[in-house]
Amino acid sequence: MAKIVTERTDGVNTERVTETNDSGTTYVEAGSGGGGAAGLLMVLIAVALLAVVAFFFINANRQEAIRTDAVAGAAESVADSASSAATSIGNAADRAADAVTPPAR
Repeated sequence: MAKIVTERTDGVNTERVTETNDSGTTYVEAGSGGGGAAGLLMVLIAVALLAVVAFFFINANRQEAIRTDAVAGAAESVADSASSAATSIGNAADRAADAVTPPAR
């Protein structure tokens, strides 16, 4: 019974092949190495994706604040105009009333 064991490694993965000569049976055991480069790349991609998503959320919130300020400014302008118009109408009514009513003696 002859038994041949061959081990190969590429720096990341290890493979062990055991061959027996009597029955022609071959066993292959594949061990895993670190896989560190692939894991690091996945982590970097995840961090970059989170940074992009955070940027878009922050930018959307900033644009919402700008819109809110614009609407508030427009409402304030309308309120000021309405107040000014009401004052003008009141003054005109007073002048019209003075013109119609005879002066008191």
